[in-house]
Amino acid sequence: MSATNAAGWRPEMGNAETSSRPTNSGDRALMLEEALIFELAPPGTTGVDIDVPSAEPMASLSKFIRQDIAALPGLSEPETVRHYTRLSRQNYAIDLGPFPLGSCTMKHNPRLNEKVARMAGFADVHPLSPQQSVRGALEVINELAFWLIELTGMHGVAMTPKAGAHGELCGVLCIKAALQARGEDRRVILVPESAHGTNPATAAFAGFAIENIPATAEGRVDLAALKARLGPDVAGVMITNPNTCGLFERDMKVISDAVHAAGGYVYCDGANFNAIVGKVRPGDLGIDAMHINLHKTFSTPHGGGGPGSGPVVLSKALSPFGPLPFTARQADGTVLLIEEEDAAAAHPNSFGRMAAFHGQMGMFTRALAYILSHGADGLARVAEDAVLNANYVLRSLEDDLDAPFGKAGPCMHEALFSDAGLADGFTTLDIAKGLIDEGFHPMTVYFPLVVHGAMLVEPTETESKAGLDRFIASLRSVARRAKAGDEGLKNAPHFAPRRRLDETQAARKPVLVWKGDQEV
Repeated sequence: MSATNAAGWRPEMGNAETSSRPTNSGDRALMLEEALIFELAPPGTTGVDIDVPSAEPMASLSKFIRQDIAALPGLSEPETVRHYTRLSRQNYAIDLGPFPLGSCTMKHNPRLNEKVARMAGFADVHPLSPQQSVRGALEVINELAFWLIELTGMHGVAMTPKAGAHGELCGVLCIKAALQARGEDRRVILVPESAHGTNPATAAFAGFAIENIPATAEGRVDLAALKARLGPDVAGVMITNPNTCGLFERDMKVISDAVHAAGGYVYCDGANFNAIVGKVRPGDLGIDAMHINLHKTFSTPHGGGGPGSGPVVLSKALSPFGPLPFTARQADGTVLLIEEEDAAAAHPNSFGRMAAFHGQMGMFTRALAYILSHGADGLARVAEDAVLNANYVLRSLEDDLDAPFGKAGPCMHEALFSDAGLADGFTTLDIAKGLIDEGFHPMTVYFPLVVHGAMLVEPTETESKAGLDRFIASLRSVARRAKAGDEGLKNAPHFAPRRRLDETQAARKPVLVWKGDQEV
């Protein structure tokens, strides 16, 4: 935590001893300002010796011969390695500190899971390999599918969706196929205000009209408003539970019963399953479809462009309409991947495919390793500790930050704060940028939309009390500075590799390409 007090002023660059340094310099101790690789070695230079072949190229390739020099920087091997190593030191990572992003479940990734994912037969499996040569991989997929069904109390599971939103689409398409099989043309899906933002986008993409259901003053679904809107045109509801206000929907079973009575289906966004895994089975709450972010609940932090996985568990009513392919154990004990040519008799009502192949093998092996290493008691402890940590954050900070639903009962996986009470002209963004100076990645900001200036903190179960205390102390310090009107916050961060951007211009006019001396 910074030594600057709540009302203190932060210098433009460094401390008093370094204040004479030019303000355009980013060098600070071992954290060096890093030029672009094109600036380190402009095109036309080379860091290696390459023998130019004297033989003429094949006639068929002559049209591909370059007419000018490739505009690539030329660096030696140590120059290249040092450049990317220096860049890597400017990147925040879960191995450096917590990612308190709300609704994202960015927790420690056990190295055991990485070791398993890199085992021969898993890391190098090819999706077009003959099935008899990948029996072990198919066993992993089938075993994981079994445990996902067991943990959720559902009837079936689609393993192929690649991420949360992809899983949402899978569930909505199952609902659409089920309605078509009934000969019904229902065009409306209800989405509560406390649902994830991708829910309405997914339903609209699938061709449904979206209608919002308001939240109550305590941040939960307005049951009366939901019941009043149900009718013959409603295909179903897409609900997030626990919701994005960090609260468990206590009326979930009542909501499901009402939707089913009206002829609709219930889709649950399972991105927050980490808060209830091993404690609550969605199937017991009347859920018909729910995606599970394997890259959230079962070990691997998402983001950074890496792979995701979003299997969708399905109720007995929707299982017949799930996508292909899927695994099935045969009479001789072997597991096969069921494709279109094999599914006509056993699975004739499938809506089709969500992906070309079986899903993301690395995510499957990590998730199964996570489940088996924790066991039933360990998975329940995951949820308990995640909820305990979130409530510790909420209660520790509610005197310094407004907690709009702090009196709605214990929160689940995340604590929600607002910008109420900050000094005039100070915003949630100022607090987020100030946290960077404290050495922490900011929390999720301005979401959910039901809270003005929202700050959503999800500590997960893998943060220790000592680690949480450091984060809480830093956030408390920044919050008090914002309430006291500390002008130093308006220009934060001061100590990051880059200063605060113009958010609007950065979004609308990003500099993405380097061309000679001009960025475009």
